[in-house]
Amino acid sequence: MRYLTFALTKGRLASRTLELLEKTGITCEEMKDKGSRKLIFTNEELKLKFFLAKGPDVPTFVEYGAADIGIVGKDTLLEENRKLYEVLDLGFGACRMCICGPESARSLLENRQLIRVATKYPNIAKDYFFNRKHQTVEIIKLNGSIELAPIVGLSEVICDIVETGSTLKENGLKVLEEVCPLSARMVVNQVSMKMEDERIRSLIGALKKVMQEDNL
Repeated sequence: MRYLTFALTKGRLASRTLELLEKTGITCEEMKDKGSRKLIFTNEELKLKFFLAKGPDVPTFVEYGAADIGIVGKDTLLEENRKLYEVLDLGFGACRMCICGPESARSLLENRQLIRVATKYPNIAKDYFFNRKHQTVEIIKLNGSIELAPIVGLSEVICDIVETGSTLKENGLKVLEEVCPLSARMVVNQVSMKMEDERIRSLIGALKKVMQEDNL
């Protein structure tokens, strides 16, 4: 039997994923060793391998078959737009992709005026404004502190992930439009889905069962 390889998004998503997998009977003791410098962790008994990657790289590993299965945020999937199967919404890591700015920017959005949008997610922003709203905008890619952009006059609004909205409030910004809901998703390589159909489907079934029990 060949190994099934999982690519997990580093940080909170990986921890939550491992908790969920443990409830289905899948464990990887090696990964619990915080001091370990290993890159790939193995469960010999179940023939499973795990590795941690940065969010945006997970869909790439899965598309090219370096991983059979990936756990990654929906925002990353939309932004990367890779060829893979999205098979399960894991429900955790829930938040929203929103267009945010000062209240004064609301009329600019409603009147579909030419504005600048600062974002870490240029593809999601383009799709939202050009394809869904049919509003012409200039998109400015930033890598961090997105909230700063409207405050210093770089852009009128931002397209960013909102969890609680407290950071927005502290900076005099608010959610003006919602783009889409987000959460952690399980994705599968297209070839792996055919080759390992039975194993992958039974894993999906086991995860669904655990998630239903958790919601009771």
